Amino acid sequence: MTSETITAAASGTWKLGDLTVNRIGFGAMRLPQTGKALVADAVPRDRDQAISVLRRAVELGVNHIDTAAFYFSPLRSANELINRALAPYPDDLVITTKVGQPRDPSGAWLPHATPEQLRGLVEENLRQLGRDRLDVVNLRVVGTDSIAERFSALAELREAGLIRHLGISNVHPHHLAEARAIAPVVCVQNMYGLGVRADQDAFVRTCGEQGVAFVPFYAIAASGRQAGASDGDHPQVLAIARAHGAGPAQVRIAWTLHRGPHMLAIPGTGDPDHLAANVAAGALRLSEEELALLDSIHQPPGTGMTAPADG
Repeated sequence: MTSETITAAASGTWKLGDLTVNRIGFGAMRLPQTGKALVADAVPRDRDQAISVLRRAVELGVNHIDTAAFYFSPLRSANELINRALAPYPDDLVITTKVGQPRDPSGAWLPHATPEQLRGLVEENLRQLGRDRLDVVNLRVVGTDSIAERFSALAELREAGLIRHLGISNVHPHHLAEARAIAPVVCVQNMYGLGVRADQDAFVRTCGEQGVAFVPFYAIAASGRQAGASDGDHPQVLAIARAHGAGPAQVRIAWTLHRGPHMLAIPGTGDPDHLAANVAAGALRLSEEELALLDSIHQPPGTGMTAPADG
């Protein structure tokens, strides 16, 4: 498939609360560095390249960018790159960020934020992005413990006008019920993709039934996680890609979007060519036969469910 003239509008739209976004967005985790993300010794990406990719994403119709203050490498910060590249921001641009577990300036992970510390993390995102209010803030969770106190703290910041909408990330189904009892939840962001975390399938459906967007991360990278996708792929994925004149990453994105109208893809890259291909995947329509084949790869017959893993 060609990608030069295809924009994010081809993927359709979804509403995060009162904010309409195209279902193909952009994840900023890979922007601050080349190679593996979220490590202390990451190699900073060329600044001009990162800025040009962000601007090109918006030109291609991307109006949903996922970021975090802890997306940084030596010399580079995803939030500050977004600010530099895109401010003053387009009226329809939605920037989603997440708070929960910060990193210190050296890149080392710190203990999870207490309810009292979350305001400082929200204000850090506001400062870096140059905004007075954040569009969407996800509470990032590790583990199964109650999130009531921490989510309530974010709900208070929403009432104070610092946050427009709330979401949760890296969570279990009971966390969604707990959060929705406190304040509206517009999105769930969990690790999910073709052949990745099939145990999430029921949760994906639950989110759709409740009108909550499901925003998968590592949908392309799969088990490569923050290191990125590997060079190999399943033979059937490659065959379907060839049939459409597409790449395997595009097939993975398209399969994700086919899981429901509430699915929002946020593939990230620092490469302009990969960006165009990712956006173009929103126009890839898979047949029922192709979807059935990919579903069998996703969850082979006889595969047992596994417990959710932290992302």
